[in-house]
Amino acid sequence: MTAGALPAWPYPRWIAHRGAGRLAPENTLAAFRLGAEHGYRMFECDAKLSSDGVVFLMHDATLDRTTDGHGVGGEQPWHALSQRDAGGWHSRRHAGEPLPTLAALARFCLANGHFLNIEIKPTPGTDDATGAAVAREATALWSGAAVPPLLTSFRPDALAAARDAAPGLPRGLLLDTLNDGWLHTAQALGCQAIVCNHALWDAATVAAAKAAGLRTLSYTVNDEWAARRLIDLGTDGIITDRVDLFAPGT
Repeated sequence: MTAGALPAWPYPRWIAHRGAGRLAPENTLAAFRLGAEHGYRMFECDAKLSSDGVVFLMHDATLDRTTDGHGVGGEQPWHALSQRDAGGWHSRRHAGEPLPTLAALARFCLANGHFLNIEIKPTPGTDDATGAAVAREATALWSGAAVPPLLTSFRPDALAAARDAAPGLPRGLLLDTLNDGWLHTAQALGCQAIVCNHALWDAATVAAAKAAGLRTLSYTVNDEWAARRLIDLGTDGIITDRVDLFAPGT
């Protein structure tokens, strides 16, 4: 791809954060179903690796905040993780909701024609293993699908491992600051997108990313003024908790 040439981009602008933001327990199938009920066709999720190699959905390194379990999730086998209640912390309505595997979410997305942004969220010290495992599993799960999932991560080593394991899957570098070399890092990883804190985008940074052939996405956008600013800047994707506020057709 030549500098300044943007890659084909099959994904919608609006992306529901962790399924349905805060309206349902994050990273559970209940959240993705609720996001779909609000009209969203693309979702963001967090994927990590169990101790016995199962790719499952959870944001934190530990189980304590979003399940009834304790300890580091990635240090436990899937059989134990599958018994955890990942919904009761949110509300009585969702009590008993299990942690899903990436395979379960893939079945839901593929059956309904939804798109997915998989954030590779390694347990500390497992960047390479998690990046490679997520990429391999995504390749198998979406084999033959018209549109593959977008893999993103804050961890360059995880993205490099994902690139090496599945070079055909699109990737995006997640950033919370724009340090020197941010564009070079994304290009060296063969990324198609930059996904950063929405406050970091302005006319200059958007232009620089586009000139480098990179799509521009933002997290986590929950205010109308912020969404309007990003649309006016010509960015490509908006990740939001507020599936109840933003109509995804806009």
